[in-house]
Amino acid sequence: MQFDLHRFANFISWVISPVVVAPAAYYAIVTQGYGDDVKSMSYLIVLFFSSTVAPIFLISGLKKIGKISDFNISFREQRFLPLLVLVAVNALGYEFMKHLHPPKLLTGILLFNAVNMVFILLITLQWKISIHLFTFSSSVALLFMQFGTVALWLLLFVPLLMWSRIFLKAHNFMQTLVGGMVGFGVMYVELKWWTGL
Repeated sequence: MQFDLHRFANFISWVISPVVVAPAAYYAIVTQGYGDDVKSMSYLIVLFFSSTVAPIFLISGLKKIGKISDFNISFREQRFLPLLVLVAVNALGYEFMKHLHPPKLLTGILLFNAVNMVFILLITLQWKISIHLFTFSSSVALLFMQFGTVALWLLLFVPLLMWSRIFLKAHNFMQTLVGGMVGFGVMYVELKWWTGL
C-alpha cells in the first residue's frame, strides 16, 4: 500500500490546527495550573467558546453561505470577515473572563488573542501569514509561560507543520516561518508584560 503524502499532510494540518491546538493548550494550563480553583470549569468554558466553539460555528456558517471556499480559508481575500468577527469574540470572552476574577494569565490569553487577531487582520490586507503556525507557536509560548522550558519541546512539531502547509500549497516557506516566529515572540512578550513574570 503506497503512502499517501497528501493525506498525511492534510492529517497534520487538521491535528495541529488552531481549533485543536489552542483549546488543548488552555486545557493543560487550567487543569494543571489552576485545577484546584473552584472556578476552573468556568475558565475553560469561556476559553473553549472563544477558541473553538465560536470559530467552528463561524467558519461553518460562512462556508455554508458561500463567503469562504473551504474550512482553512485558503484565500487571503476571504479572511478579513472571519478575523474581524473573531476579534470581537475574543474581546467579549475577555470581558466575561474578567468578571470571574481569574489568574491574570487567563485574562491575558483572551485580551492578546483579540489584539493579535487585529495584527493578523492588518497583515492579511497585504500578505497571507500562516495562522496555523502563528496559533501553534503562540500556544507553545503560553505553555512555556506556565510550565517552563519543558514546553519548548513542542517546537519540534513546527517544521512538520510548516511542511504540511507548504505541501498543501496553502502557504509558502516565508509565510509559515514568519507565522511561527512572530506567533511565539509576540505572545511571549505580551504575556510577560501583562503578568509581570
